[in-house]
Amino acid sequence: MSAFLYRLGRFCFRKRWWVVSTWLALVAIVIGSVAAFGGPLDDSTDIPGTQSQELLDKLEDKMPSADEESGRIVVAAGPGGTISNAQFAVIADELDRISGLDGVRGAADPLSTGAVSSDGRIAVINVVYESGSYPSATTRAAIRAAADPLADVGLQTQFSPSISGSPSAIGSSEIVGVAIAAVVLVVALGSLIAAGLPLLTALFGVAAGLGTVLALTNVFPIGQNAVVLALMLGLAVGIDYCLFIVNRHRNQVLRGMPVAESAALSVGTSGNAVLFAGLTVVIALAALSLPGIPFLAVMGLAAAGTVAVSVLVALTLAPALLGIIGGRIVSRRARSKAENRTGGAAAVPMQDNRWARWVTAHPVAVAASTVLLLGIVSIPALGMRLGLPDASANLPESSSYKAHKLIEEGFGAGANGPLLVTATVPGGANPEAVVTKLAQKLAAADHVAAASPAGISADGTFAIVQVIPAEGPSSQSTEQLVKSLRADAAGYGRTSGAVDVGVTGQTAMNIDVSAKLAAALPVYLAVVIGLSLVLLLLVFRSILVPLQATAGFLLSLAASFGAVVAVFQWGWFSELFRTGDPAPIMAFLPIILIGVLFGLAMDYQMFLVSGMREAYVHGGDAHRAVRAGFSHGARVVTAAAVIMIAVFGGFVFSDVPDIRAIGFALAFGVFVDAFLVRMTLVPALMQLFGRAAWWCPRWLARLLPDVDVEGDKLRRPRAEAERELAGV
Repeated sequence: MSAFLYRLGRFCFRKRWWVVSTWLALVAIVIGSVAAFGGPLDDSTDIPGTQSQELLDKLEDKMPSADEESGRIVVAAGPGGTISNAQFAVIADELDRISGLDGVRGAADPLSTGAVSSDGRIAVINVVYESGSYPSATTRAAIRAAADPLADVGLQTQFSPSISGSPSAIGSSEIVGVAIAAVVLVVALGSLIAAGLPLLTALFGVAAGLGTVLALTNVFPIGQNAVVLALMLGLAVGIDYCLFIVNRHRNQVLRGMPVAESAALSVGTSGNAVLFAGLTVVIALAALSLPGIPFLAVMGLAAAGTVAVSVLVALTLAPALLGIIGGRIVSRRARSKAENRTGGAAAVPMQDNRWARWVTAHPVAVAASTVLLLGIVSIPALGMRLGLPDASANLPESSSYKAHKLIEEGFGAGANGPLLVTATVPGGANPEAVVTKLAQKLAAADHVAAASPAGISADGTFAIVQVIPAEGPSSQSTEQLVKSLRADAAGYGRTSGAVDVGVTGQTAMNIDVSAKLAAALPVYLAVVIGLSLVLLLLVFRSILVPLQATAGFLLSLAASFGAVVAVFQWGWFSELFRTGDPAPIMAFLPIILIGVLFGLAMDYQMFLVSGMREAYVHGGDAHRAVRAGFSHGARVVTAAAVIMIAVFGGFVFSDVPDIRAIGFALAFGVFVDAFLVRMTLVPALMQLFGRAAWWCPRWLARLLPDVDVEGDKLRRPRAEAERELAGV
């Protein structure tokens, strides 16, 4: 593979203007496709095969009006006050205005629906949209504007998410993250020109990869989370992968290697590691399709496609741009410094890293203390609960959060997450009597605040009961309520005269999604671990290195889970991270974290340990090879990790709860894996293993293909290389 990549790098260097023009044309085509074919994002969470989804489909068929998309306007008097008759008259006037808006089917008077709190302070207006569709931004804005006069009569108005609208997932904090990455690149590469190259290639990769995803929004249901994950990873790996190639090229040029030869050799060596590392990330992300959950599969495939494009950009566009930059990749100051150090332009000697010396001098103490520290950080993960966020996870200053809290105050926490219990009415039975009796039985169940008939189908064969849980939609008691209602469904049917009793609604759907994701986690983790062992066995032709790398990944993963639980489930540092109310961990976060962190962990493992292997196979002592390989890769891996943390960390302060949690989990996971596992635990263990680290049974070595990640096949007489590149 290294020989093929060497030839690819040489070709792209020589045909640099053709390569750059091709990428510009591709990006222009993609952007044009987005403008021509792109559609609105779709954040639906349909889960085939769950009871909730099956019953929602049946409900839509039997009682379409019961499954209409709706939103809530929460109206409240001041603390200690009540809504007066005059104020209710103003509310009635505004209801007429709202009902007449495009996209709105009707708005219910809270007095007629009984949606007024017992103390008379809070009322809820239910707004039903036309055709059961999510309202457009124009419709949402018009609804909010129609409610403005209520403030003139002393009433507070807050809106549920479908009216207040989803906050933007991209903001100034993400731009700050990219700016930090730019500073790190300047420090790591020593010049603005060199630093600008990874940023430029990352933008090309994101534009081509993410643009392709956005162009398919009319074909596939692609949601905001999928777009942001693709953007997040596209930026991070796009910068890092190019950084690895540019850093090697820069060091080789400083040692006196011709620019053309250096560019080709950099793609053949560091590009080899980029290819395998990127392939790991792509496979891990694509494997998010395994649980069979559509929105999760779309997230994984969108991110995997963007990462694949970023790899292709690093392997082709980067050497082309290196050809355009030429010798300017190294600043005059850096070149002069190298010449002064060696007395000429010959070479830059390898510096023995102080951290590597200290770690390898105390391997047992370092390994034990690192494992102990990560074990302590992992403790909160033992209590992890999975769920999907509701409005209580939004920013405390948001309208949706305030509406959620007002409903909780006026009607109880369960009013924010009602359940729908469906039942089939047998032929000949009185549907009104059946649904009334069923509601009475349900009202007496544990963890139920209230239950009332909510509708009967036109043919009298299908009925629904609305059940208000005693606690909020993300509480353990509500989850237990759904399970117990389903477990006792036959009993409720017998005592009420109904059959096929089931539980659905958005709250039940969230619980079903969480359960399905939790069940998929062990299988997905097993696939990722198996992939890790096979990939590293191929690359390093060793038994201990894959085992050590996989164990380190599991430690990083456990510590990341622990930190996420402490911050988002327990509420630690809630003011700093603006986490809203403590709540279960977003159900799809663990599986995303496994896939992404695995890929990134293998990146750092690849670049650090491949340097150790390179030093070892070229005649180095096993213990000295650890320090030499670490010193070779530590600077660039440190820069890459800081860039990753900066990019992911920029999303920690997003206004979207899902994105905040993903950004925090990835930023913390990269920090732990890069600095505590790969740059501390790994060299300590490699020092303890010694030569045994590179042992592989002969029979296995004969079976394994030689991927030549360290580029040994590219080591040939310089004169031959220069003759081949004479025409460059």
